[in-house]
Amino acid sequence: MIFDLIKFYTELSLIKSISGIRGTIGGVPGAALTPLDVAAFTLAYGSMIRRNGGKKVVVGRDARISGEMVHSLVIGNLLGIGVDVIDLGLSATPTVEVAVKAEGADGGIIITASHNPKQWNALKLLNADGEFISKEQGEEVLRLAEEKEFDFVDVDKLGVRTHIDDYDQKHIDMILALPYIDVEAIRSRHFKVALDAVNSVGGVVIPKLLKALGVKEVFEIFCEPNGRFAHNPEPLPEHLSMLCSEVKLNRCDLGIAVDPDVDRVAFIDEKGSCFGEEYTLVAVADYMLQQKPGVTVSNLSSSKALKDITERHGGQYFASAVGEVNVVAMMKEHDAVIGGEGNGGVILPDLHYGRDALVGIALFLTHVAKFGKTVSALHSTYPQYVISKNKVQLEESMDVKLIVQKISERYAQYNQNTIDGLKIDFEDYWVHLRSSNTEPIIRIYAESSTEATAHNITNKIKSDIMAILKEA
Repeated sequence: MIFDLIKFYTELSLIKSISGIRGTIGGVPGAALTPLDVAAFTLAYGSMIRRNGGKKVVVGRDARISGEMVHSLVIGNLLGIGVDVIDLGLSATPTVEVAVKAEGADGGIIITASHNPKQWNALKLLNADGEFISKEQGEEVLRLAEEKEFDFVDVDKLGVRTHIDDYDQKHIDMILALPYIDVEAIRSRHFKVALDAVNSVGGVVIPKLLKALGVKEVFEIFCEPNGRFAHNPEPLPEHLSMLCSEVKLNRCDLGIAVDPDVDRVAFIDEKGSCFGEEYTLVAVADYMLQQKPGVTVSNLSSSKALKDITERHGGQYFASAVGEVNVVAMMKEHDAVIGGEGNGGVILPDLHYGRDALVGIALFLTHVAKFGKTVSALHSTYPQYVISKNKVQLEESMDVKLIVQKISERYAQYNQNTIDGLKIDFEDYWVHLRSSNTEPIIRIYAESSTEATAHNITNKIKSDIMAILKEA
């Protein structure tokens, strides 16, 4: 049996991976994100840091309901194995990332489940560069957690906790210092902006950023950082109807939506229409390439529009495997000017190698200000594509790799990329299939110049998968 999966993560679950641990709050140890699981993974990470000669870790969290509880567990366990903690409290993911490097720390833990619903939380683990830990480091953390190889210190060697409660301002100051950000140009446009921060930490930091950038007026909705998400927290068009209405009601120049940990951003134009999360990176890259020509990078599932814009500016585009760590690796390899993912994640190496909604907003506002016209007019200057994003769930016994191989054979006459699943480039559109690392799921992304064609492509691939299963 095969069926479309529309999943809102309501069941208890615990997912351990080389980049961290995530799960639902409550339940029994090993089956959900319980205090025992939080402690074990924190101790494993802290032990790895100590064994590698490190001693200092930055910790920050988003505003979800379980954040304070998990935050206390993380800090207490780090202190117990002799790790000093720089505690940022409520903090955006990119703020923790820049703080790790700025403070000369040996790593960082971000307590956030990103765009997952309120019952989820997670520990995201960083290295000394403020980037996600390597595969090898992740495997070591998993091993230490499994074997419980923890060395606790005596009372005279306990770690020291230091509070820094203004790192969001430090982060904003770093952005304002970038030569590409033009506060005077933004101020001269007298922008009115509507903001949806989905009741998380974005409601604290984004208004500060907008004020510092010279935005005239900000209309806030869902900006109280209480973790009680007023809607699905992923900043997709189907979840932003209230923000679209707010833009039209107050005759704003644009709307801004961020996810709970503020590493993704989506924009709304002055008409109350979604700019499209895929076009966040496209627009920002368009501006950056005007300032600093060069290479851009996104993952295989991101819009072709970035490649088109890059080549329009005389640059070169590269596609990486899906995942921020893979995008960053390819950006470093090719010394990219800018990169990111089509989910609204912008990575600017001049600031740091991490998705950062704050710098994305600052660059976008500067771009619109200097463009001199409306947000919708800016969007009209870009190649117009539509991406259909779907996923198909298989039964546990089904061989996902075999299915992808059979699809590859069916379309062998077309250009294919296999660095991450299978991407097939047709003449006027593309389709990307990749399996999940944690579930028996095949994700199917397709892009074309029309919505109907994009949906037809995914439906055709689903039919092919059905036929393959019947043949098997």
